Amino acid sequence: MQQLIGVLKMLADETRFKIIQLLLEHDFCVGALAERLGVSRAAVSQHLRLLKEHGLVRGEKRGYWTHYMVNREKLAETAAFLTDLARQERTRSGCSRSPHLIQFELGSD
Repeated sequence: MQQLIGVLKMLADETRFKIIQLLLEHDFCVGALAERLGVSRAAVSQHLRLLKEHGLVRGEKRGYWTHYMVNREKLAETAAFLTDLARQERTRSGCSRSPHLIQFELGSD
């Protein structure tokens, strides 16, 4: 559960979410991402470090630069968990108070 929460926190940041969107379209190096996002290379590097730590992106050395890509399996795993969560059936009300007591309190004014 903690791993899922970590992934969701990574995706909740607007810049990291934009990085994921860009990397879903094409592999990019830090400089290309920084240019497209309008932020510094250092900022992009920090975001990529966090995304890598949570398994959402991986890097591949190509000549002088490292190109980054989305770990689509991790993203699909997260999406599947959320889909399953949304499909869960409710089993009962979460309120511990009896419905007749609530009705009594409302009508006692």
